Amino acid sequence: LFFFQESMHAYAANVYTTVMEELMKGKQRKFIAVEQEFFRLWWDGVATDTQKQQVHQLLQEGRLEFVIGGQVMHDEAVTLIDDQILQLTEGHGFLYETFGFRPQFSWHVDPFGASATTPTLFALAGFNAHLISRIDYDLKADMQKNKKLQFVWQGSPSLSERQEIFTHVMDQYSYCTPSQLPFSNRSAFYWNGFATFPDPPKDGVYPNMSLPVTDTNLHQYAQTMVANIKERAAWFRTSDVLWPWGCDKQFFNASVQYSNMDLLLDYINEHSGEFGVTVQYATVGDYFQAVYGRNLTWEIRNSQDFLPYSTEPFQAWTGFYTSRSTLKGIARRASSLLYAGESFFTQYVLKHPAGSICKCKALKQLQSLRWAVSEVQHHDGITGTESPKVRDMYLTNLMYGVFNVKKLMASIIFDMNDVKKNGEVYSSVYPKGSEISEVEQYVVVYNPLAWNITTFVTVSVGNLAMSVYDELGHPVPAQVQTSVESPSTYDLYILVEISGLSYRKYSVKPLDSKQSAVIGRSIKYKRRDITRAGQQSRQLFPVVNNCYQVLFDQSTNLMHSITERETNQTVQLTQEFLEYHVNGDTTKGPISDNYLFGPNASAVPVSKAVGLEVVSGALMTEIRQYFYSNVTSQDYLYAVYTRIYIVPEGYDGKLLCHRIEQEYSVGPLELNREAVLRTSTNLNTKQLLYTDNNGYQMQKRPFKAYVNNTVARNYYPMVQTAYIEDDTTRLMLLAERAHGVSSQGNGQVEVMLHRRLWNNLEWNVNNNLTLNDSSVVRPVIWLILGTKAATNILYRTSGLALEHRPVVMFGALSGGDKPKLPGQLQQNSVHGSSVTVPPNLHLQTLSIPGWRYSSNHTEQIHSIRMGKQKEGDADFSRVLLRIRHLYEVGEDPVLSQPVMVDLKSLLKGLGSVTAVEERSLTGTWDVNTLKRWKWKTAQYPGKGFFNSTKTSENFTVTVHPKEIRTFFVYFQGQ
Repeated sequence: LFFFQESMHAYAANVYTTVMEELMKGKQRKFIAVEQEFFRLWWDGVATDTQKQQVHQLLQEGRLEFVIGGQVMHDEAVTLIDDQILQLTEGHGFLYETFGFRPQFSWHVDPFGASATTPTLFALAGFNAHLISRIDYDLKADMQKNKKLQFVWQGSPSLSERQEIFTHVMDQYSYCTPSQLPFSNRSAFYWNGFATFPDPPKDGVYPNMSLPVTDTNLHQYAQTMVANIKERAAWFRTSDVLWPWGCDKQFFNASVQYSNMDLLLDYINEHSGEFGVTVQYATVGDYFQAVYGRNLTWEIRNSQDFLPYSTEPFQAWTGFYTSRSTLKGIARRASSLLYAGESFFTQYVLKHPAGSICKCKALKQLQSLRWAVSEVQHHDGITGTESPKVRDMYLTNLMYGVFNVKKLMASIIFDMNDVKKNGEVYSSVYPKGSEISEVEQYVVVYNPLAWNITTFVTVSVGNLAMSVYDELGHPVPAQVQTSVESPSTYDLYILVEISGLSYRKYSVKPLDSKQSAVIGRSIKYKRRDITRAGQQSRQLFPVVNNCYQVLFDQSTNLMHSITERETNQTVQLTQEFLEYHVNGDTTKGPISDNYLFGPNASAVPVSKAVGLEVVSGALMTEIRQYFYSNVTSQDYLYAVYTRIYIVPEGYDGKLLCHRIEQEYSVGPLELNREAVLRTSTNLNTKQLLYTDNNGYQMQKRPFKAYVNNTVARNYYPMVQTAYIEDDTTRLMLLAERAHGVSSQGNGQVEVMLHRRLWNNLEWNVNNNLTLNDSSVVRPVIWLILGTKAATNILYRTSGLALEHRPVVMFGALSGGDKPKLPGQLQQNSVHGSSVTVPPNLHLQTLSIPGWRYSSNHTEQIHSIRMGKQKEGDADFSRVLLRIRHLYEVGEDPVLSQPVMVDLKSLLKGLGSVTAVEERSLTGTWDVNTLKRWKWKTAQYPGKGFFNSTKTSENFTVTVHPKEIRTFFVYFQGQ
């Protein structure tokens, strides 16, 4: 937590300490607090008992208000919905357990663009209003002029008015106070100046401290403030003006802040007749309450998001969709491991109540990863818009959490299989050097999804002669071949078939006489000069499985076309790497940096020559393409590894057969280069692209021509999914980390894979934001080609199969230590509860949060007032369950139907369900008592409250398209 400690030292601790002190001095004073990570560090490490008592009092009086209430203010463009929910739940759980407080308003002022998922999430969490700020400058100007900055947003087309939310867009001044004073060259309203890092100034004089309010300038100060209030009032429909006071890193000296502002407010109110305004301290809730009370009818906004985001003609904030790709990838892998670890631990607690693992310690291990995954969702975290020092903090915390959860999962397997602990190490905890050598090894594979999966897992091994057996001693299909990583090791691909939330064990025997694993044979092709390709006759060779025939052109070593075999549709398809050359010198024009993408021309092809190696076996063909700057270059610049699987008889290979897996190797790049993979097809797409919002819903992205910066302003974030299509055929891309994506030509889709930049913008240099990222990145993208109907069925489940690949753990078992397996497990050779949901649902969460709060609100408030909420260990009896419907209304004739789920029967493998409570998204509201504000619209002229749908009594729920339903589940004997 180095960065957080430094921030606490420089200013954050002082914010909370001095604000609480100042709020106690004046009944009129108020304050809003947003991110829980900083508040919790203050609460746990700095706050005195007196200060804690004051916080309770101020919350009760409504003078301190927590808004959003998540661990962080999350980014909206490149985060996955699961992680947004996690970080929100993490913060809300703390606030409710500690104070009985439930945030009801958002303050999403700083993310770079706004997603349409966010209003839905906040509605599901019980919020009454949503507030954003950063949207396109030209759109904001237009909305401001026409008083359209406030509307009722129906972020989800399927949930529409049921989860709509009133949304306020901040005007051109955004969330900071205007700091210019017409009567002085000093700034205004920032009387404590600006925080300095890493240490506060010795003399207490901070840079840029505003002109203090005195008798001589009081009238002029008031005129300045009133003029700004009136300018803003003209942009809104009601006579209530939200005037934000503060900015980044403000209020570390709240005393000087409030004492100056008190003078100003009193003076304006004493002369309100002359000024025509009255002013008061307020929270966000006070403001929205005032607007709600005006009883106006509001316009509805549909599910269109506010992405991408530009601040001026040459400043498109579309670079951060790809910045620090390694961090983006690690954050997603950590999130996926957390998802697996949570359900694994939950099953262990429910089914092995007498197990030897200390549950409190296990919960701490999980919590370390919950915190790390939560904090990196920050809008200066996973975005890649932080300094290298802060990036390293995020990575350290993620790696520490990952280590803890892997250790926990390994110890659960030991405990459940009753293995003597004699120093064996499940080497998955140490990712490197874990290839299987001369001794027989066990590979344990856990499927964290609530569906049956059939897929390949890869294990690094020391030689080619290998056999793989299941627990009953039957051989398992496997293929072994030289590794792309290093010539001295081999990759063993094992075909695993595992039911939902279960694990299986495989033994891997080297130099086995039976030799069950097939060997992939390699053919190397001559390196080709692609600039001379047109002069030779085409020689095409096919790579085929049951679903596709992929043709490669031997005259270029590039992909030529893909035929979808069921419909016999052929799409011409080629792929090439290009680089955008960008400027970093502010004196020479617009720049690219961590945030911005500023290409000064079209992308340039990087390679003139391509090498090819094809490794084929009975289960898989791997096509390895190497891209060189010219025919004689020593080292390749880029590589693509394309894998196509052949599923043997008797296995359900639908998903496996229908995907073309690609892994790329990109970097190190030269300075001021942005690397893209462009896939060009003969589909007549009219340059229409579709990309997802946060892995939750799709957005239509027609290509837009602008006067300036057209290339960069047509970049969009792809968190999990993007596709292009014509009237009959769709090409789908699925990703395991966020990327920028664009369609710069008809039939084209390009994905930005990596960026390496340097610039001399003063602000960037001062904050060490220059993105000189010399790493090699290895992203993975799965391609799916087919009819719209067929891809609709495949892409949701495939996207989740990529996100939540099986967790693989291995370790040697010494001679006499064969695991003693209980009989019933040996017969079906699957361990776990086998929880299975229908293919249009996703088990989004199955975890034991450990919160100690009462789910009865009256009881919870009572125990807090009595000071009793601290007692006792974590609660292991409450299980948090979320189920998400994956489809939109009307998307598919079968899969878009509502689904009836019997929770008792769904979870019977875990134990006997005795009680179910339906809760709001983050768990803090009983849905039957949650009454959200209903704002008047032309569609629904009545104002009032939303009433939630009741859960039926007999454990059966009907899940409608796009719903995310949250439950507390209790089991017998817990």
